Amino acid sequence: MLSTNFLFAFTFYYPLFMAYVWIIGGITYYLRYERKGLQKNNALAELTSTPPVSIVVPCFNEEHTVRDVVESLALMNYPDFEIICVNDGSTDKTGEILDDLMTYYPMLRVVHQDRNQGKAVALNTAALVARSEFLLCIDGDAILDKDAIPWLLRHFETGPRLGAVTGNPRIRTRSTLLGRLQVGEFSSIIGLIKRTQRIYGRLFTVSGVIAMFRRRALLDIGFWSPEMLTEDIDISWKMQLHHYDVRFEPRALCWILMPETVRGLWRQRLRWAMGGIQAIFKYSYIFKEWRLRRMWLVYIEYVTSVIWAFAMGITLALGILNLFIYIPPMWRVEIIPSWYGVAIGTTCLLQVFVGMVLDRHYDKKAFRHYFWMIWYPVLYWMLNMCTTIWALPKTIVRNRQQRAIWVSPDRGIGAETAANAVAHDKYASKRQPN
Repeated sequence: MLSTNFLFAFTFYYPLFMAYVWIIGGITYYLRYERKGLQKNNALAELTSTPPVSIVVPCFNEEHTVRDVVESLALMNYPDFEIICVNDGSTDKTGEILDDLMTYYPMLRVVHQDRNQGKAVALNTAALVARSEFLLCIDGDAILDKDAIPWLLRHFETGPRLGAVTGNPRIRTRSTLLGRLQVGEFSSIIGLIKRTQRIYGRLFTVSGVIAMFRRRALLDIGFWSPEMLTEDIDISWKMQLHHYDVRFEPRALCWILMPETVRGLWRQRLRWAMGGIQAIFKYSYIFKEWRLRRMWLVYIEYVTSVIWAFAMGITLALGILNLFIYIPPMWRVEIIPSWYGVAIGTTCLLQVFVGMVLDRHYDKKAFRHYFWMIWYPVLYWMLNMCTTIWALPKTIVRNRQQRAIWVSPDRGIGAETAANAVAHDKYASKRQPN
């Protein structure tokens, strides 16, 4: 009986405990860093100088989105920037579209690579040809808020050891249940976690879809690693293990496309899980060095979440078996929802509510999807549990030197037409030739 009691207790209490850690951490961050800044409407006026910035857009088969992305970037509220699009061996019309856009936008530079070499290589290429000290890296389907550059850049003015600042990605694809659930997820999970981790000084990862880097720091750490499946996790760890600071800026908004099919979501979350596990294998040496102790808590937190996924899987397996065959009492697990199901559901809704309250200044329509979040523990916890369990053996058997190349992702329902009024109507413009 002791074995199943411990297993069930860990499976139940760990997400409950972490939810309240993230809630308290998110509120603390808001009161300490965020609340006063909300009164500042002119981000550009907050800067003491306006150094040149290079906006880097790695592209692979982005023919349906890259035109809108470049057109929105051309309208950024900043006086001195260039746009570098790296066409990483696209097999569609991405290259042709980028060449056409160069005739309309003098700040646009395009680098064509003959074959698919992966996002990390594309970022490294752009970093080498960039003319600026500060690189703002986004995805080829991301629509930046016009004030994103000054909101991110202001951190570098006050942080001489600052290596990177990550922004606040918001979901564009909201036409299905999976899309609506991700609206709450990005507020209640990603937003709260980054706020909380910022409180204790270290982030597990920047958001690869929007992050600004100091090029001198990138040079010092050796740029991005081509073999890592999630280059954003790896670059975050390399930065912080070289004692560069990494921060979160919630006012730097970026509107993104996400998968809205189970297959697309599975592929994305499996890659995320494998990338996280790659990182914990690669950086397990940190416990041998006292000077790296500030990363211990982030490391332990992620490893515990992996252990929880396996504990959850074992708990469910035992509970399902108990419904059909005889299992000795010491291994019996009751999975029929009871008071603990109500506790988890209520806590989950509270966590989402707090996250959406903190992000209401940046995504005023987020609360429309709050009702759907009752399904989050059922759908997303199960998905994350399954992808983590499957990711561990796949990561172990994967060749550590194998390059992580692009695979065209699921962009959501209607992504081909960039169907999102929030971002498209706000930033798309008629192109005018030089």
